[in-house]
Amino acid sequence: MALLEPGMRVRHPTEPDWGLGQVQSVAGERITVNFEHAGKVVINARLIDLIIEASPAR
Repeated sequence: MALLEPGMRVRHPTEPDWGLGQVQSVAGERITVNFEHAGKVVINARLIDLIIEASPAR
């Protein structure tokens, strides 16, 4: 399980249509992510390993 923090950009490994998501909160194994095309979704980190997107170059 990756260490996720609010503000990080992630993708769901089996739901590519959801688009890019931003971590809103992390409470234990419950991660709330706001996805471009799916809205807010609560992910169980024990079951799903979110893919962390690299930060855009500045």
